[in-house]
Amino acid sequence: MKAPQPQARSRQDTSALYRDAGLSPGLATEAEAWVNQELIVRMMRGMRFLYGPSVLTMCALIALNWGHLPVWAAVIWLCIGAAITLEGLKIETTYLRSIANKDTDTQQGLASRSRYLWIFSGTHWAFIQIFFSHEMTTYQFMSWMILTAVGIFPLNVLALRPVLLRNFTSGLIITTVILAAARLGWMVYTDGLPPFTFTFTAWIIVLEVFNWLMLDSQGRRIYKSARHLHELRFYNNALIDSLTQQRQAALAAVATRSRFLSSAAHDMRQPVLALSMYADYLQNEPQMAQELTPKIVRATHAVNALFDSLFDLGNIDSGKVRLYLERVDIEQLLHDIEQQYRPQAEAKGVRLRVHIKPCSVLSDTVRLRRIISNLLSNAIRYTPPGGAVLLASRQRRDGPCVEVWDTGVGIAPEHQNDIFLEFYKVDDGQIESDGESFGLGLAIVSRLSHVLGHPISLCSRVGHGSMFRVTLSDANEAKVHERSLGLDV
Repeated sequence: MKAPQPQARSRQDTSALYRDAGLSPGLATEAEAWVNQELIVRMMRGMRFLYGPSVLTMCALIALNWGHLPVWAAVIWLCIGAAITLEGLKIETTYLRSIANKDTDTQQGLASRSRYLWIFSGTHWAFIQIFFSHEMTTYQFMSWMILTAVGIFPLNVLALRPVLLRNFTSGLIITTVILAAARLGWMVYTDGLPPFTFTFTAWIIVLEVFNWLMLDSQGRRIYKSARHLHELRFYNNALIDSLTQQRQAALAAVATRSRFLSSAAHDMRQPVLALSMYADYLQNEPQMAQELTPKIVRATHAVNALFDSLFDLGNIDSGKVRLYLERVDIEQLLHDIEQQYRPQAEAKGVRLRVHIKPCSVLSDTVRLRRIISNLLSNAIRYTPPGGAVLLASRQRRDGPCVEVWDTGVGIAPEHQNDIFLEFYKVDDGQIESDGESFGLGLAIVSRLSHVLGHPISLCSRVGHGSMFRVTLSDANEAKVHERSLGLDV
């Protein structure tokens, strides 16, 4: 049984291969544009090596046929060829400069000019045969061979842009065949045609047609090969960049996790040490039980709150949170949250005001309550006694929203992104810590708002207070699933 032969991968196979490796599906469009530009740049740079041999070839053709053509005709033909060569050099230089300057308009204009230029170039080369003599000579045979080679010489360069190769070979071969056939007919008409010359010219026409087909076939192969090579370059570079970013993200995640665990251990130490001290007091002085019991309860609640927050963050990041979307009555939700936190505000001497405009939103009631509760709790915590906190729902042009205002310490602009990181706390010495803030509340708010599609915005001035706004747009199950990176919805 014969082993299966390996098959060349198509462009679709190449894209699918790298897409399976984790690259973005939209990368194919970017790859198409990049490959096209690289092929054109490579072609333009290759053209500069064609201009010198082109001029030398024109001079050689005139020298070989000198005496069989008028001097004025030779000068005109040579001047036209030189003009075409200079125009090609100008286009090549300008195009490469426009690539460096990212001038797309200039590039498109030059691309159009190139198409017409190569049609004229091919036609110009073919017109040299009108100066050939009726008699077949060694010099004329060499001229025909040079003319045939003219179509092959720029093949590797022009094949990188198939439309230019087709324009050049069509102008060269079609004009050559038409002129050769016309010349042959004229010779037959004048009865001055030697048999050998007739046979040779007829074969030249056949060979030129064959040459045209061969150039087209080879040009296609060169183009496909070059394109495939550049696609591999693009996707390999994209894959390397992706792997580099993933490695950097992994290192950053390890560093973040280390800081996370270090901060967690640090914040847990205070209530645990307090529990240890209270236990020692009870062991040595049991009569202090009534006095120490509330403190033990508070320390225990602090430890439990930290563990709960850590578990919440872990579940959100690992995709183990199950969301239940339903129509949430914002008015009822805010009244419930107000009743929960009003005693805390009154105990601290902070005025809690509520302004509610009835509305509803499709969301997860428990998670949305957690977002607003964490914002309100922070507002009360960082507002000094005598200050005020406002909990409000409003209708804005972009939809309903919930806002939490406070007259606390405020947040400096350079720290407004950091407050959503784990264990980050605003600390300016004006507010005494109550020992229950671990810097996890806003981190949970940020993650839950992202999953639910309820963006958080912040406006704050140092010394004047802050305002957090939760924009309430109906959660879409498909989008929630996509944003949660695998959360069950």
